[in-house]
Amino acid sequence: MTSPANPQISSRKDPKQARSTALVEAVLQAAGQVLAKEGASRFTMARVAEAAGVSVGSLYQYFPNKAALLFRLQSDEWRETSDLLRAILEDRARPPFERLRRLVHAFIRSECEEAAMRIALNDAAPLYRNVPEAHAARESGSHVIQVFLKEALPQASKEARLLAGGLIEMTMSQVGKTFSETSPSEREIVRYADAMADMFCAYLKQA
Repeated sequence: MTSPANPQISSRKDPKQARSTALVEAVLQAAGQVLAKEGASRFTMARVAEAAGVSVGSLYQYFPNKAALLFRLQSDEWRETSDLLRAILEDRARPPFERLRRLVHAFIRSECEEAAMRIALNDAAPLYRNVPEAHAARESGSHVIQVFLKEALPQASKEARLLAGGLIEMTMSQVGKTFSETSPSEREIVRYADAMADMFCAYLKQA
């Protein structure tokens, strides 16, 4: 997929009235359905407008192009993932390694439940991968993990925590994506998440 050098991915304006908010929500829901069904290569503003039951002109009031609309879907997904990370990893009523296990299970399950959408978003990534907004959105999840590792590994150096965090993020993202595409059963999801959590915990205990 060809990517423009400097795509405009910011929304044209934020909805301020209830009706406008409802319209944007309908557009985002329709965009997700079109993306999952048609894939990134066949994703168009016209298809989204038709699925949402609005005019293309109404769509362009809020999103200047399909890159902006796809980035909004991606950034919402990144925010949901960051919220998931934060809710689990900041639960100090549980020991750190128990939190890590819960995180792995929740993440793998989420990957499997939304596999079609995530695959399509990955295909669309060249449209916005290198813009500053994308880097900022991705860094949010990394920060949450680093805060957790500082608590879980108080004696480890900053360099060791950065390495551990990077390995955890990359493994969950890449391996989770590949695993989710196999349409695993519930039993397979549990076994896979347990194995990945065992691996992370073993690594952190010797970090």
